[in-house]
Amino acid sequence: MNRRMYLHDVALAEAMGRFQEALEQAGLWGPLETETVSLEHALGRVTAEPVWARLSSPSATSAAMDGYAVRTSATRLASDRAPIELALGTEAVYVDTGDPLPVWADGVAPIEVAEVLAEFVRLRAPIPPWSNLRPVAEDIAAGDLVLPSGHRVRPVDLGALGSSGATSLSVWRPPRVAILPTGDELVPHDQAPRPGEIIESNSLVLAGQVEAWGGIATRLPIVRDERSTLRQAVLQAALDHDLVLVNAGSSAGSEDFTAEVVESIGRVLVHGVAVRPGHPVILGMIEAHERRVPVIGVPGFPVSAALTGEIFVEPLLARWLGRLPHDPPLVPAILTRKVHSTAGDDEYLRVAVGRVGERVVAAPLPRGAGVITSLVRADGIVLIPAGTQGLEAGDPVQVRMYLDPEWVNRTLVALGSHDLCLDLIAERLPRRGRRLTSANIGSLGGLIALSRNEAHFGGCHLLDPETGEYNLRFVRQYLPGRRVILLGFIRRTQGLLVATGNPKGIRGLSDLTRADVAFINRQRGAGTRLLFEHLLAQERIEPAAIRGYTQETYTHLTVAAAIASGQVDCGMGVEAAAAQYGLDFLPIAEERFDLVVPEDHYRSEVFQPVLEVLADLHLHRAILALPGYRLPDIGRVLHVVGP
Repeated sequence: MNRRMYLHDVALAEAMGRFQEALEQAGLWGPLETETVSLEHALGRVTAEPVWARLSSPSATSAAMDGYAVRTSATRLASDRAPIELALGTEAVYVDTGDPLPVWADGVAPIEVAEVLAEFVRLRAPIPPWSNLRPVAEDIAAGDLVLPSGHRVRPVDLGALGSSGATSLSVWRPPRVAILPTGDELVPHDQAPRPGEIIESNSLVLAGQVEAWGGIATRLPIVRDERSTLRQAVLQAALDHDLVLVNAGSSAGSEDFTAEVVESIGRVLVHGVAVRPGHPVILGMIEAHERRVPVIGVPGFPVSAALTGEIFVEPLLARWLGRLPHDPPLVPAILTRKVHSTAGDDEYLRVAVGRVGERVVAAPLPRGAGVITSLVRADGIVLIPAGTQGLEAGDPVQVRMYLDPEWVNRTLVALGSHDLCLDLIAERLPRRGRRLTSANIGSLGGLIALSRNEAHFGGCHLLDPETGEYNLRFVRQYLPGRRVILLGFIRRTQGLLVATGNPKGIRGLSDLTRADVAFINRQRGAGTRLLFEHLLAQERIEPAAIRGYTQETYTHLTVAAAIASGQVDCGMGVEAAAAQYGLDFLPIAEERFDLVVPEDHYRSEVFQPVLEVLADLHLHRAILALPGYRLPDIGRVLHVVGP
């Protein structure tokens, strides 16, 4: 069968132009219908017309505090030696805060300075004219503009609306967006997947985006990979929605039918946009139920799906809601490592951001389109424009922030080796007004980052095979001339992780050379890999004899996950990772895992909460609850290195 593949990749600006032209022709390039809502239901809605005050606030001159309304001229001679007395009820009238004043009164004597006698109020100091009162229309005057059109109503706006006499307001109808997940391999997120099945979670992300941007999202049931079924589902979704998002099926595989379905009931405007992640986006317009409805084919990889929402869905919803598209704050930063990019595509690079010394640094996160955690951990996005083949370490970049920029100054950046216990520190820092952002780049990578002043600290567990000492030689080598603190953190047991029950009968390193054993290694520069290579050298085992020696991953948990899935038989890691996945563990060696902290950061205000957390007994108990950990050195300065 002759199936339609990609029409061809187009630049993002051209794709947006085609989409806009089709929306304009359909009369959909502007706000939707208006509706009237009560103030109780106005929060977050966008005003369709300006709101003018019907009433003044306050509506009359009123008391700003509890006391006695007076004619201030009658008090001008009052003093301690010659107090004046005003007749209660005629010359001095009691008022509560907010009460209107008698027309003759021009001030309020606070209750704490008034001596109340039987029929008089005695004052021992003059009351200045127009003191302790709120003049009529001090806040809002009838006829004032309260809110402009195109304004998203905030909680404080509700108070101003109510005070000005508004009981309802005209707002733009929120767009209704249908989210249609597709795929034979998908199962709902509340159902345990079997081998080969994937939990469908993209619709949760897309629906959350739509709701956050002011729309109404409908998550529809999963549709299987069958052309006629998908066609019917799209037509049904278009019946009562303004936009249909078809998630997955936008590529050119044998079971990717979205483009065909859109073409059969409308027109495909774009199939393939030169952006990464998000390459196989479909933009289309269908004819359904005597109306035109835009359809976006959203790629199935989680990061691609989320970024498609940001790039294409948010600006359209903003247009329909009569407001400007989101304009994220920009923060200038320095890139911490080199990244490559495809020259023909706009690339959206996820980064973690923090201020280290006088500079803001942006640390690239894993770039795979399926790595949804990179979006969770991302503080912002760096756009690498088409025509650029990449960026160098140290290049200046502009970060489009997800995070409130204020948090940049409260962020600790940790670059180095990974350990589960670093997450326990990260979990406790927000209670002390700090946050930890980290990237797992290995012990050596962390030392290099510290030498370039790109991080506040890093985890390190590098064994010097000649002396048996940890970290000291490497800190001197990679951070020469800089004063550095080696801060004690944890002692942990490293060993071989094997499948539950150890079905391959692995007993030691020599078994890794067997043809029936598949191994997974840590990345170059990781302390675990250096320890592993040291142990191999001790036993005179050639790395090339190990099947899978060149297959790398970046954390202890990903080693454990690969073994638990049956992908490999064995890997080197910590006992806690084995326990997390219910694996067997063969202990080999205990190692020291330190925190390497340049002294200027160690003594800085931003690092002090880390020292507080390290001294916290609750942290100690949480770490010791994990198998294979000891804490003889935690929080103790082990060495001061440098001049």
